[in-house]
Amino acid sequence: MNKWQEEWAYNKYWVMAHSQQCYEQIRLLAKDNEWSEQKNIEFKGLLEKAAGQTPTVKTLTNAYQHVWGYFKKICTAEEKQTYLHLLQELSPTEDELGPFLSRLAEKYQVSYLLNSRLIQENEAKL
Repeated sequence: MNKWQEEWAYNKYWVMAHSQQCYEQIRLLAKDNEWSEQKNIEFKGLLEKAAGQTPTVKTLTNAYQHVWGYFKKICTAEEKQTYLHLLQELSPTEDELGPFLSRLAEKYQVSYLLNSRLIQENEAKL
């Protein structure tokens, strides 16, 4: 994996949680797997732009639903009920779902998620 691909994998769900628009723009930059210094500059700018945007219920829900996809076939019935409950209660100021998904990533050792910024930042809240 190239350095930019690693950096995108690290930031992907975090960007999605902050800004769907920035996520889509970065996705288009990465589309053909051809990277340049100009694309790198744009990428860094979009990361900064996303950092300046506060997550909303909609952006968090979208990002967390993508993360949940890693667990939905392996989790327990109780974990699924907890996920659904926390999803209904989700708000940017009272986010218990992110830390819950971080615990699942740890429990099930999903390395892609454990290496992601979104999960790492939620782990810090535990």
